[in-house]
This record gives sequence, C-alpha cells and structure tokens, in this order.
Amino acid sequence: MPATESEFKGNPMLVLSQGPDDKFPFQFGLKKAKLILENLDEIKKFVEKHSK
Repeated sequence: MPATESEFKGNPMLVLSQGPDDKFPFQFGLKKAKLILENLDEIKKFVEKHSK
C-alpha cells in the first residue's frame, strides 16, 4: 500500500498503512520524518537483527 499524506491540526502527516482495513496506520509528521532519515542506518540494522 503506498504512503499517503494527511493533515493534523494544520500540520502535514505521512501515513503508512498495511492495507485498506488497517485500523491503526503508522503516521508521523515532518519532525519525526527527519529523525527517521537521520537514523535510517540504525533502523536497517535493527530490522536485520530482529528479522527471522
């Protein structure tokens, strides 16, 4: 499912969903998006370490 954009209290949000029936999609704003980008390598390591 592609990412979509929404708005919360006038602020842009990025919404990541597992499908149309996902009741609790993962959504975050610009500040957290920047934080994710700054730590992308650590996130990748985390996923590799804990994936089976």
